[in-house]
Amino acid sequence: MNQQAGAAYKQADAQMTQAWRALYAGMKKRDAADTSRGGGFGYAAAALASQRAWLPFRDKQCVLEGAEFAGGSLQSMAQLQCLTKVTRARTQQLKGMQWTK
Repeated sequence: MNQQAGAAYKQADAQMTQAWRALYAGMKKRDAADTSRGGGFGYAAAALASQRAWLPFRDKQCVLEGAEFAGGSLQSMAQLQCLTKVTRARTQQLKGMQWTK
């Protein structure tokens, strides 16, 4: 069961990485095109800061969720399931920030 949970997380993480790369590339293009406010907002920098802050949040949140089963055989599976769930949610969030305007 842990192998399946690990495989699901690995897939979710790969999908998030793909969404992140697309978002970051789009934000860099937006920065290059934005001549307002003395050279643009800094979309790519803001996106990078957000992602860097989110990653440790995800990891700590899932340690906390896994702690419900501390010392038991379900602890690692609970953590992996949390990582999968939270990573999938972040993937959707990243996709939602790929603005078309």
